[in-house]
Amino acid sequence: MHELEFELDRDYVELNQLLKLVGLCDSGGAGKAIVASGVVSVDGEQELRKTCKIHAGQVVQVEDIVIHVHAAE
Repeated sequence: MHELEFELDRDYVELNQLLKLVGLCDSGGAGKAIVASGVVSVDGEQELRKTCKIHAGQVVQVEDIVIHVHAAE
């Protein structure tokens, strides 16, 4: 399992944009396609909302990649 850390510098980031920002895809549109395919979970629950708001403290998983979202210091 591969783990990534993401530092959130605002209140939230949309799920499709998070996937782009951590380098799992090249664009927000590609991020939406990944979410729509059903392989993304947020805090252990499958997430199909492409623009779901992700906040600090949440964990996003895409297949075997885990993204830990932290608030900026």
